[in-house]
Amino acid sequence: MALSTSSAVTLNINGQKHSLPVDHRTTLLDALRERLDLTGTKKGCDHGQCGACTVLLDGRRALSCLQLAVAAEGRVVTTIEGVADGDQLHPVQQAFLDLDGYQCGYCTPGQVCSAVAVIEEHAAGWPSAVTADVRPEAGVPPLSEEEIRERMSGNLCRCGAYVSIVEAIARAAAEAAPPTPQQGPGSDAAGAEVTA
Repeated sequence: MALSTSSAVTLNINGQKHSLPVDHRTTLLDALRERLDLTGTKKGCDHGQCGACTVLLDGRRALSCLQLAVAAEGRVVTTIEGVADGDQLHPVQQAFLDLDGYQCGYCTPGQVCSAVAVIEEHAAGWPSAVTADVRPEAGVPPLSEEEIRERMSGNLCRCGAYVSIVEAIARAAAEAAPPTPQQGPGSDAAGAEVTA
């Protein structure tokens, strides 16, 4: 008896369920682009080296060219088409527009998806290769230019828009950070309300 080389899968993409038969060798990237017409996710190198195909898989960055579609069943996939909230751009998308974090735009969908995850990873306290103090008690390090560059190093831009990309991510991260207590009359140095 010959084994089947295809399966029917249901993929949860951008909040919608998509049922389709796929060959077991079909990558998530090819399923998105060729089967579901979600062409925002780009095919760059097709070897997991450029980051153009980056999507969010259960909120974490994933290279869709290395992910099999059948392995994505039961997981939440967010592509560039699902990053915005309706007509309201995600803060990362808005910062890329405002600060010219793109040129030809080919790598931009992967850059944006990766940046969204970078900001969340950093806020959760995940260290990077350049984080000086990785002890939990040290707290979350500042999201410096060096941290952003290291965390985004898997996403290549052939146009060289890196300076603007780093600025855009820094701006979006600052907007996403919880507000710090305001100091002023009636508060102490830590921002706590002083009562008499």
